[in-house]
Amino acid sequence: MIKQALLGEFEHEAESTRKLLQAIPDSALDYKPQPQLWSIGQLASHIAEVYNWFDGTINQDVFDMGGYKYDKGDISKASNIVAKFEENVAAARAVLTNADETTFMNTWRMQMGGQDIMPPMPKVVVIRSFLFNHLYHHRGEMVAHLRASGNKVPGLYGPNYEESQAMMAQAN
Repeated sequence: MIKQALLGEFEHEAESTRKLLQAIPDSALDYKPQPQLWSIGQLASHIAEVYNWFDGTINQDVFDMGGYKYDKGDISKASNIVAKFEENVAAARAVLTNADETTFMNTWRMQMGGQDIMPPMPKVVVIRSFLFNHLYHHRGEMVAHLRASGNKVPGLYGPNYEESQAMMAQAN
């Protein structure tokens, strides 16, 4: 039952993530709202990357960041980032679909050099926080980055601001 609920949320939210990534114009990829923040391209690439973590989180009890390697590919075009997202989301879907739900309460650790770098916790908590909520957090950042750079954003949970304003104007 837990896995089915997670899969339902995964599918719904992957579609919202897809809509957001597809809304990024190439002209915005280098935009940074502040010098210390990631650019839109870097943030979009990280959002796509989080889906690459499903295997190491669900199928392993220890995720070793010291040995973790990820090829983000060419992030100079938004379409490349969307393609990497599609590749990673398909792999993540397969991992979650094939997951053994009886392992969801196993203790999971993220380590580097044999040292915990996150507190140990049940896998199901990691799936909800480190994977799902982590994505939602970065999507919120992306919405803010896109708005700050003068770009439109799609509605993720109903109409966006402009769409809701138009609907209200029509109702009056």
